[in-house]
Amino acid sequence: MDKQVKDEIIKKYARNEKDTGSTEVQIAILTERINHLTEHLKQNPADKHSSRGLMKIVGQRKGLLNYLEKQDLEKFRSLKKSLNIR
Repeated sequence: MDKQVKDEIIKKYARNEKDTGSTEVQIAILTERINHLTEHLKQNPADKHSSRGLMKIVGQRKGLLNYLEKQDLEKFRSLKKSLNIR
């Protein structure tokens, strides 16, 4: 992921202009990385190292989603809808 895409994601999901590490921003960045790795694995199905990395990222995002669900259910629902997460 290049810096420009990451900055756009941060601008879209940040709580204020200096926010770069809130739960919503972290989930959005991880989702972008998951989408990128998924496309990579469709072209390279034998790449086991990337597959393991994808599973680690999915687990990390799941933990953040569980945390957000407990803290603020409305933000959780709106974020899942905007990122198309099942």
